[in-house]
Amino acid sequence: MGKPKLQIIVLFQNLGDQEAYFARSPAPPLSGMLVAGLTPPIVEVELLHEMVRPIDYETDADFIALSFMDFCAPHAYDVAARFREKGKTVIAGGKYASTFPEEVVPHFDCVVVGEAERIWPRVVEDMVAGTLKERYDAPFAPPLDDIPPPRYDLAEREFGVPVVTEATRGCPYDCSFCQLTIQRAPFRTRPIKDVIRDLTATSRLPYHKRKIAMLYDNNLGGDIEYAKELLKEIAKLKLWALGTQFSFDCLHDDEFVDLLAKANCTMAFIGLESLSEPSLLSVHKKQNRVEEYEELFTKLRRRGIMTFTGLMLGLDEDTHEYYQSLPSQLDEIDPGVILLSIAIPIPGTPFHKQVRDDGRIIDEDISHYEGDHLVIMPKRVTPEQVFEAFRRINREFYSTGKIIRRWWRLVSGHRRAGNPFAWLFHSAVLSYVFFSLSVFQRDHAEQRVYPMRTSGTLSDSVRTEAEA
Repeated sequence: MGKPKLQIIVLFQNLGDQEAYFARSPAPPLSGMLVAGLTPPIVEVELLHEMVRPIDYETDADFIALSFMDFCAPHAYDVAARFREKGKTVIAGGKYASTFPEEVVPHFDCVVVGEAERIWPRVVEDMVAGTLKERYDAPFAPPLDDIPPPRYDLAEREFGVPVVTEATRGCPYDCSFCQLTIQRAPFRTRPIKDVIRDLTATSRLPYHKRKIAMLYDNNLGGDIEYAKELLKEIAKLKLWALGTQFSFDCLHDDEFVDLLAKANCTMAFIGLESLSEPSLLSVHKKQNRVEEYEELFTKLRRRGIMTFTGLMLGLDEDTHEYYQSLPSQLDEIDPGVILLSIAIPIPGTPFHKQVRDDGRIIDEDISHYEGDHLVIMPKRVTPEQVFEAFRRINREFYSTGKIIRRWWRLVSGHRRAGNPFAWLFHSAVLSYVFFSLSVFQRDHAEQRVYPMRTSGTLSDSVRTEAEA
């Protein structure tokens, strides 16, 4: 007999089989590949990302491990029920299962609570031995040393950038909407040698996929001196492109920005959140200063680093006048790509407690808490104004003409050290990243947000609350 088989599934859908939506994201989530890397060799491992392909309920896997975020919880319960009907053992993990294990336990054979590194091998051993417990609790905020590299070779070929890892966990800030505020953990760093090992554990990948990587940190600059030392080592790898995430205040450190460029950083995700100072203060985003946005974006663009920024609508201090001015404000500060979403009161966060205590939650369906639905009643704007702003901002920002103009400013405005060929090659990689993300964000809005706004159910429920 061969080894028993474990299939790890990273959930993404919440629409059901008939309305499946597959994203065009260039990079996969880290969770599935990381858990696969933690799995002892007593089982055969498969990995499925629902982001790019559907679940196969006829799989010959003996065990199913589901990783999911909060908005996928109802879908996860349905998936687990279907597999359990077929006699499969189903295990839950991820942020939602760790935050609300009592809710999740009845739907699964086992729930893993917390960060999996210290307990997952034991879970697999018990699973194979037939002694699986109902719940496994990981130690809180353990050290991040000796974590094996992710199994990049298991990522679907649809992902152009399978090399993703993390160098740190946590964030020193306490933005009230952020999931990290549910259970505050100290900011932690991994040994730099371990991060470099992850970025070079790519021998099973095609050559071109080894040369682009993403760091999925919440805030790489939470320890700025650590970040600088790490970037110095990454620069030695001569990657074609690196993506990372950090807070705006890091950009005041010119050495940090220069080291990003030397490490061939091509994309930086930064939480812009709002261009309204009152709205930023309402969610405790004190590290952002609107008057600095244009200068800091320019600082990155001149080094050939594209900014990918989160922007939220529906915050408490948003006004109609602010929405009217947003397209022109975005043109002025000139981010490369924006991730436009509607404010989400993630259960357990201070933001959720605030709007719940105010009686402003108008949609309790957790599957709608993904940033595409309006689930709270805004304070100073109407639901119609939120959706109208979403549509107008997204369509103007991602119009063909503006995409081309931003691309040209990006590739023509930077100067990297080296010969003209090096500049040309960097520009080609930068262009690939820029257009991939721009098309993904534009298509996501057209396929997910606009149809929802015109479908009867959500529109009617929101209108009823607004009229009340």
